[in-house]
Amino acid sequence: MQLEGKVALITGASKGIGRVMSRMFAREGAAVVCAARSQSLVEETAALVKADGGRAIPVTGDAATEADVQRMIEAGTKAFGKLDTLVNNAGDGGPTKRVQEYTSEDWFYTINSCLTSSYMCIRFAVPEMIKAGGGAIVNIASVAGRRGLPYRIGYCSAKAGQVGMTFGMAIELAPHNITVNAIAPGAVAGDRIDRVIEGQAQARGVPLEEMRRSLIDRSPLKRMSTAEDIATLAIYLCSDAARNLSGQCIAVTAGEPAV
Repeated sequence: MQLEGKVALITGASKGIGRVMSRMFAREGAAVVCAARSQSLVEETAALVKADGGRAIPVTGDAATEADVQRMIEAGTKAFGKLDTLVNNAGDGGPTKRVQEYTSEDWFYTINSCLTSSYMCIRFAVPEMIKAGGGAIVNIASVAGRRGLPYRIGYCSAKAGQVGMTFGMAIELAPHNITVNAIAPGAVAGDRIDRVIEGQAQARGVPLEEMRRSLIDRSPLKRMSTAEDIATLAIYLCSDAARNLSGQCIAVTAGEPAV
């Protein structure tokens, strides 16, 4: 029960890593505010947490929208009395396009989805964390923000921004006993990486399975990570055991160098 007594807001909780984290955080004792744009899916996540014997509430909203974020945090503090843990997991990868085809709409959508959402949640969560006497923030970034990925300029820029935000916020919030760290996953098995592989295969003009194999072969361990791998690290970073770990970006890449 590494997170017993903690209250966590997890964005992007409707599926994938966010849903897995919601369930695993609750199993470690946290009360979870499951937030996402899809009402039916986030309600399903909260129901799964409760079926596991955990505590959770679903909140529908856009993590990049000020009023929605305020509502998420108010719902969490009303239900559980405080907020001391935030995982910024919300974000859409955006399109796979050559830079000259990447429209302004593509750019602002991806930046808002991945980066503005993290800023917005931190902005409104911090006052509650200060009231609680401290807390932990984890930004789910990407190795794409550290070493780049062709045809994904918006995503790479947003994820690099999350890493920079992590470093700056870790220093700023240290006096309030708030740690701030980032996790930079490489390829994580699931629907999202399948879409990325498909887009990269099309952009590079290579067969789909060749693209998939080349991605896996870059890893010394010859495998993708899982959502559970990411959630396990996030749990540690939000636990009291990691109280002196802050301002770090930790890559989870099955052994592949992150830079």
